[in-house]
Amino acid sequence: MSQIGAPRGRTCSRSPRSRTLRSVATLTSAVLAVTVLAGCSSDDETDSAPAAAQDNAPAARDKVADGGTLRWAVDALPTTFNSFQADADGTTSRIAGAVLPSLYTLDERGRPQRNADFLESAQVVETEPKQVVLYKLNQQAVWSDGREIGAPDFVAQWRALSGRDTAYWTARNAGYERIEKIERGKNDLEVRVTYAKPYADWQSLFTPLYPKQVMGSPNAFNDGARTTLKATAGPFLLKAIDRKSGDVTLARNPRWWGQPAKLDTIVLKAVPRADRAKALAAGTLDLAEIDRSTAERIALALRDARAGRNGAQAALVHGPGSSITPAKALKSWALANGSDDDKAKEVRTAREQNQQAIDRYASAQDALARYVVRKSLEPAYTQLSLNGESGPLADERVRRAVARAINRQELADSVLKPLGLPAHPPGSHLALAGQAAYADSSDALGDQDTAEARALLADAGWVPGGAARKPAEAGTKAGSEAEQKEGERKAGEKKEGEKADEKADEKATPKEAADQKAGGTASRTAADTASNEGLYIVGDDKPGEAPAAPAPAGPENGTQVLAPAPAAARAAHPGDKGVAGAYAPRGTAAPAAVPEGLAEGSKALGKDGKALSLRFVLPSGPGSESLRAVGDRIVRMLDAVGIRTEVTKVSDDSFFKDHVASGDYDLALYSWPASAFPATDARPIFAKPEPASDGSLLVEQNYSRVGTDRIDQLFDQAAATLDEEEARELVRQADARIWAAAGSIPLYQRPQLVAAKADLVNAGAWGFAVPRYQDIGYKKAETSNGAERNR
Repeated sequence: MSQIGAPRGRTCSRSPRSRTLRSVATLTSAVLAVTVLAGCSSDDETDSAPAAAQDNAPAARDKVADGGTLRWAVDALPTTFNSFQADADGTTSRIAGAVLPSLYTLDERGRPQRNADFLESAQVVETEPKQVVLYKLNQQAVWSDGREIGAPDFVAQWRALSGRDTAYWTARNAGYERIEKIERGKNDLEVRVTYAKPYADWQSLFTPLYPKQVMGSPNAFNDGARTTLKATAGPFLLKAIDRKSGDVTLARNPRWWGQPAKLDTIVLKAVPRADRAKALAAGTLDLAEIDRSTAERIALALRDARAGRNGAQAALVHGPGSSITPAKALKSWALANGSDDDKAKEVRTAREQNQQAIDRYASAQDALARYVVRKSLEPAYTQLSLNGESGPLADERVRRAVARAINRQELADSVLKPLGLPAHPPGSHLALAGQAAYADSSDALGDQDTAEARALLADAGWVPGGAARKPAEAGTKAGSEAEQKEGERKAGEKKEGEKADEKADEKATPKEAADQKAGGTASRTAADTASNEGLYIVGDDKPGEAPAAPAPAGPENGTQVLAPAPAAARAAHPGDKGVAGAYAPRGTAAPAAVPEGLAEGSKALGKDGKALSLRFVLPSGPGSESLRAVGDRIVRMLDAVGIRTEVTKVSDDSFFKDHVASGDYDLALYSWPASAFPATDARPIFAKPEPASDGSLLVEQNYSRVGTDRIDQLFDQAAATLDEEEARELVRQADARIWAAAGSIPLYQRPQLVAAKADLVNAGAWGFAVPRYQDIGYKKAETSNGAERNR
């Protein structure tokens, strides 16, 4: 998916084991934006650093002017202000971060940190007989109506999100269902939370915290907070929403007890990704996540400015006037002033239109030179998902072959290197570089290896010429002989699975190895690369809910942080020209001819009269050019080992809902965010699908439909241990098995590109960290005598 500001919903919500993914829409969403929750609260400085540092023009508060307005682009106006409803999106989360309590916020390495504005302390005070967490709230913390933030608000939120009362239309309740009771401490500012069973990710709860007026009854929860918030508690408060102009205005909160907000107001403006370059050129935005083409346009404007060229001069160098040669200009003038009146009129009109285009370009370049581009890596990754429910990819050998055919480094280079960002393919599905739980487990599947990919395909029966063999040839065999062949095939499949398990087991601790022997066989794994990405929240099956959609691909897709991500890799081939067979209409056989330059081994493969062809579904929207370019490269890589693809391009609106979530695809590209709490957040994404009574598959958010019992067990164990290092180790073991299962292949961390006014500080590409809204502002300017003055 191309951007990330993801709609929330749930898939197969009737599943008794269905869990919802706890997540927040990322601030940098484009198609879908979801805020990343990462790491743990460890202060261990030996942990690896993030792949890219944040780029947000940090400045001390005394260097920031008081006052001013920030006009900040969002993908759309929110349909609800309740973050726990299915249709909450990235704008909902951005507003919640500015106006509601966050007990924990994320630092630059994605680790939860206690927010002293709301919490004096929070710790586990008892583990036996049950886990008890004691919160001590900031004594100055009050709601905008003057009431203290306290135990009644915790109780109301727990009851609403526990899942026990189905009258609440909640989209997620992970963690809240584990709470047994909440009690008042010595006073309302002390809150004791007792868990029915241990819960490692307790820091993920009560952020954001809503007032009891919102959570206290089903009607208030379902409808009361959709269009307004009656009480808030943050450095800003919700002042107005204008659906006609597409603006949400946040104003400085006069009751805020912490450091006062530097800005007077923040105006969130709904501007589609495709329109942001125009809005920036018009000077109507101060901060906006952008795609690669817009970033390049700004960079060009800055180079012109540094070279002393104004917009009009720039237009003649590389703009609309750059193609006008002296000879063409002379000819045009002669025709415009010639004796043929009709021709002269036509040419004069064209000259006027050309001049208008030059003037518009010149004006835009002058305006864009007032911005800078701040860049980092989003806390989200783009993956190739392999649908293992049916067809060739139901065979794990074929999935592993696809993985071994993919050169992840080449794909990461193509997206990130042109942007000057580090291009290291993610080694984990569950954490990113810099997070405490990160470890590279990709060797459980293996690196790109064309020979190995072909060998796996041959072992699975996909061989050159196999498409020409008629099924009848196999069907005439005697039953005993056919059964013997099938037994040999399954034995070979089991052997391959055991090999992959051995690789995953190499990462297991002695305790884990013992658990495996005592608990039976471990999950089948693969010897190749795989990845599962996309951040879409799955909620209860309630009115108005829709399946959550993954992020398309970073700044690549308009609103997704993947566009979403939410233009990072520059557009697909004009006219959809590509490898032979890559864009054949659905249902047509892949061409038998070998593309020029490919080896004999790359000829199309087949089995029992059928060609090996996979349906590759990609979004077709204007913000997904980068994603489609990555798809083109993958098509060529698969073709090199004999796997043909049928590329189907669908609308952005249909891509996730009608294809990924419904399982109508073989291969798809979309994104998932990293999480500070992977044991909770990632479990629904990789949970083993279960058959429903009607014969369908209950998949939670596991859109690759590939999973194992052992992976589920490891997630459950990680969520239930209060030993942080043990929990991380269990998460790493789960990740090794996810790689081995080859249901998804992480390809690259999504780029985060943000256009900002040059004097805007403490804002930009935050990376893992969440914004500190009260510190955002404009840098103080200096007067001629050196004294500072406010903007």
